[in-house]
Order: sequence, then structure tokens, then C-alpha cells
Amino acid sequence: MDNRSVVGRVFDIQKFCTHDGTGIRTVVFLKGCILRCRWCCNPESQSYEIQEMRTANGKRIVGYDTTVGEVIRRVLQDMPYYRRSHGGLTLSGGEALCQTEFVSALLTVAKENGIDTAVETTACLPYYMIEPHLPMLNTILLDIKHMNSEKHEQFTTMRNELILSNARKMAAAGAHIIVRVPTIPTFNDTEEEIREIARFAKSLPGVEEIHLLPYHRLGYDKYVGLDREYLMGDLVTPPADKMERLRQVAEREGLRALIGG
Repeated sequence: MDNRSVVGRVFDIQKFCTHDGTGIRTVVFLKGCILRCRWCCNPESQSYEIQEMRTANGKRIVGYDTTVGEVIRRVLQDMPYYRRSHGGLTLSGGEALCQTEFVSALLTVAKENGIDTAVETTACLPYYMIEPHLPMLNTILLDIKHMNSEKHEQFTTMRNELILSNARKMAAAGAHIIVRVPTIPTFNDTEEEIREIARFAKSLPGVEEIHLLPYHRLGYDKYVGLDREYLMGDLVTPPADKMERLRQVAEREGLRALIGG
């Protein structure tokens, strides 16, 4: 089958994004994820099924099938912006790498067109589903949520051993990895927890950068629209001074540490 004819399931394509890799980027959000993080701001991404979600403007269908050719057509519309800003295409989700055939075809065609590529991944899937994509990815934005496996399972439904193992394998293979930490009150927002994650990140060959992503409640209405319970209660975004202290903790481990990104 021609790569452009391969079909995948997405739920959104967002243009002119600036926090999902270098420069101006188009982010393609794929359906399906292994984890069920309590704070997930895209709960509609978790199920591979096409869903109906209530919104302030009425009901809408979440998820649709499309071809690599159609996605690339939309991505190429903004090629001048990528060239000027060193931007490109970022795959997100959900867990984009779950749709292995579609991702492989999409990355192949993107590289044929000279597009910089990145993926946002949990790395919570077998390594054989990750390894084939590494040569076609300029950047891997890798979530490391916690170093304690029991607490990781409590808040995400899965333990973290596979994630940490995959992180080591990707780094050893020479992948360009930026570690990202969703910084969640009651889960991983202490100096000790951030220090442990930063030390692990620093131990990965070639990893020089870590991003702390402050918790927010922007996905709350989506849970309501999907008739799902929001499990984070009334927690609020950590104050700026606390995030700065955590950033400094990470930076003291020898990494370039950013808030957001």
C-alpha cells in the first residue's frame, strides 16, 4: 500500500502551535492511549473509539478516520512558517505510537517532504512499537511522571518500569529526547519528587533539557461532556513561585530546566 493511503484515527489537528517542539508546528492528535492519567486534559484521546461529546455549542463527534495524504496536505500548507522558525510536525494524543502503521507512514512522507518531526509520548508500550520510528523523529518529547512505580500506577493506572526501560533504550539509541514532567499537586509536585525525576533524566545519554508543565483544569468541561468523573477534584495550578523553586531543583541536577515548553 502507498504510504499516503494508510488510514489513521485522529481527533484534532492544530496549527501554529509553539509549545510542542521547536518553532511553529502543526500538531496532529491521534486517538487511543494506554494510560488513564487522572489529570489528562484530553480525555477524548484515551479511547480509540469515535465518541460523542457534549459542548457549550451542542454535541460533536470526537474522532475521525483520515489518510496520511490528507494529513500531509494540511501540514504542507504551513511549510513557509516551519522554514522560518525551524518548526514542523508533532504527533500527539493520546499515545500516538499506538497507531504504529499510520505513524510510520506519516513520518516517512513527512521526511520525504523535508518536514521536521517530533512526537509527544508516554513510552508506555512495547519497545518494538517505538524503535522503528526513531530514525524518522528529530525530537522525542518524553513524559516522565514519577519515579515511584506504585504512585505512578495509582494516578495513571499503569506502573512505570516499562516507561523507564524504554527511556533508557531510546537514549542509548541516540534519540534526541526532551523530558517533560506534568507537575501535578498531590502527585509529583514536591522538591524531592522533581529531583528524582531530574536525576533520572540526567542519567540518560544525551538528555540535556527538562520541561515542567504546570497542572491546569482546562480539560474539566470535556469530562462533563463525556459523562466522566473528573478525579482531580478542585486542585488548582501550582503558584508561579513554587514552579520556579521546582525548576531550580531540576536545574541543579545539571539540566536546562524550563517551565512549560
